[in-house]
Amino acid sequence: MSTDEFCHVFGLDGYRCKSTFLQNEQIVLEVEPTVFDLRCSQCGCRHVIRRGSYRRWYRGVPIGSCPVYIQLDVPRVSCSECGALRQVRVDFADEQRSYTKMLERYILDLSKSMTIQDVARHVRVSWDMVKDIQKRYLSKRFEKIRLRDLRLLAVDEICIGRGHRYLTVVLDLVSGAVVFVGDGKGADALTPFWKRLHSSHAKIDAVAMDMSPAYIQAVKKNLPLAAIVFDHFHIIKLFNEKLSDLRRELYREATELMQKKVMKGTRWLLLKNPENLDDSANETARLQEALRLNQPLATAYYMKEDLRQIWLQYDKESAQTLLDDWVRRAEKSGIPILIKFAHTIGSHRTGILAFYDHNAISTGPLEGTNNKIRVLQRKAYGFRDKEFFKLKIYALHESRFKLVG
Repeated sequence: MSTDEFCHVFGLDGYRCKSTFLQNEQIVLEVEPTVFDLRCSQCGCRHVIRRGSYRRWYRGVPIGSCPVYIQLDVPRVSCSECGALRQVRVDFADEQRSYTKMLERYILDLSKSMTIQDVARHVRVSWDMVKDIQKRYLSKRFEKIRLRDLRLLAVDEICIGRGHRYLTVVLDLVSGAVVFVGDGKGADALTPFWKRLHSSHAKIDAVAMDMSPAYIQAVKKNLPLAAIVFDHFHIIKLFNEKLSDLRRELYREATELMQKKVMKGTRWLLLKNPENLDDSANETARLQEALRLNQPLATAYYMKEDLRQIWLQYDKESAQTLLDDWVRRAEKSGIPILIKFAHTIGSHRTGILAFYDHNAISTGPLEGTNNKIRVLQRKAYGFRDKEFFKLKIYALHESRFKLVG
């Protein structure tokens, strides 16, 4: 292999290898440029005076497990235009970096299937160097996310640690990509996103979210033409919380020991869907016994099952009829928790029925992304750099991890 071909393998086009030697179990390539293109690295002017050189070492792509270093005497020039005294720009490495661009690409390729620690151990570099390469690449990759093509969005918050630390995440329901990550939760966390969205002139058709008043007001203010679709999983979750409160209240009010004994330990049975009850553990019989002994609890439980049917209809008209009937029955039940929840559902009926107008969208995909975020955080044992954490979230839909560590 000629010296030109040897340099080409290491991404050193325009240079030739003067010598190769082994030093301290490291391969050293001494190179020099074939043509000296002396320019000022600050203004690009060719009217310069050479002021000697400075020997620099660059980390290259390893050969097997053996590190490779590039040795180059970088010329220093004095510019007659701007008066700067600087080293000339090196083509195969970024300014102020001690490694080649080819090594950077090699590390980025490894990062697609390996953790930072695994890459650092394999290439024999520091953990911080691999993290810095990833952060600079992700910063450039997601510096300006294209928002113009957005049509369907999902908004939700995720807890990222103790002390009620939250991130607000906006997901593109069409592509599955995270398009915004804001600090905190509530309307203020979305302020930077609205500014970027307005400047992109995107036409948002619908936004899926929970029944948070802050999100509702923020969407109505910034996207007046977009439909709001309340996520049915959050509504069922909210009803389950009310059902648990009712069971707890009835348990405290129960006077008979037998009734308390039957109701004890039935919380998770009430929250399970009927098809998920385990007959081998006698769960169906225990649930039926608890419902038989307590009429208010039985009413609330069967109302929960009827509530699920609203999102299983063939058309919007059928769902609307079922929803109105559910609200009337809940208001006449005489159970305060059901009556209050019926008022909540009735005041949000437009957003609930919008589920049938916009391809049955929900925050389900975003909940899946939130699970990936938690796994990402757990695998890394937390992130000290919050900006790097956000960039990794943006790249979640592109990640295909094969090796874990």
